[in-house]
Amino acid sequence: MTAPSQVGYGDLLRVWREADAIPQIEHAWLFDHLMPIGGDPDGPTFEGWTLLAALAARTERLRLGLLVTSNRFRPPAVLAKIAATVDAISGGRLEFGIGAGSRPGLAMARREYEAHGLPYHDADYAVGSLAEACTIIRRLWTEPEPFDFDGRYHHLVGAFGNPKPVQRPHPPIVIGGRAAATLRVVAEHADVWNFPGGDVADAVRRGALLDRYCAEIGRDPAAITRSIVIPAALDDPAHTRAAIAAAVDAGFRHVVLGLPAPFPAGIAERVTDELITKSA
Repeated sequence: MTAPSQVGYGDLLRVWREADAIPQIEHAWLFDHLMPIGGDPDGPTFEGWTLLAALAARTERLRLGLLVTSNRFRPPAVLAKIAATVDAISGGRLEFGIGAGSRPGLAMARREYEAHGLPYHDADYAVGSLAEACTIIRRLWTEPEPFDFDGRYHHLVGAFGNPKPVQRPHPPIVIGGRAAATLRVVAEHADVWNFPGGDVADAVRRGALLDRYCAEIGRDPAAITRSIVIPAALDDPAHTRAAIAAAVDAGFRHVVLGLPAPFPAGIAERVTDELITKSA
């Protein structure tokens, strides 16, 4: 994962192209913020989906996505169209990451809403909107005829998605989050659940809660792949390898290594040699 903030496009493209040539690296990720959430508050931050489309066009093998799209930023039907476009550009390599949006306590993330004229509703609203968005997006990707949708948070008339995504029935849906309300949405809609932090013990506790929610709706918890973000501490690779091992032992089969910016030349190969290969 390369946060598209406090770096230039050329550096991001270089790292992704390096990673695209290394089979041990299976996927690459961006985040979805409109302003920095760390470092210089006035530094550069690229828009995630535009950047993802550009990187999709310049890579050939990597699965790719955003960890995770803020459902607060874009109407779900527009987001479905954007995602289908990126899936086509990539030749069917999109992993569709989505979440409720920034946590209220993260002040540097909260400011981006007011700065861009976007509403910031409470957590209940955000999670309810996310659940409806997942339903709308899946229907736009799969249904052959226009439909109306009259929900609590979203209202569409004559909604129709064309072109459909390359992947059938649709790209994998990756929902990120740790809150109990979000995990209920994960249980119903996700193919992959991403735990957005490196605390494996907390991830295990949240995973047990997800298992319970799956049981309540009659879904096999094993149908949801478990994913976790682990900071790649290249100054202490043994610590990162231990965190990877703990996550894998806990049932997390999808490991995302968060790379710190700036990205020196050869960083993808170094991550492979020091973190991935030695963790296998």
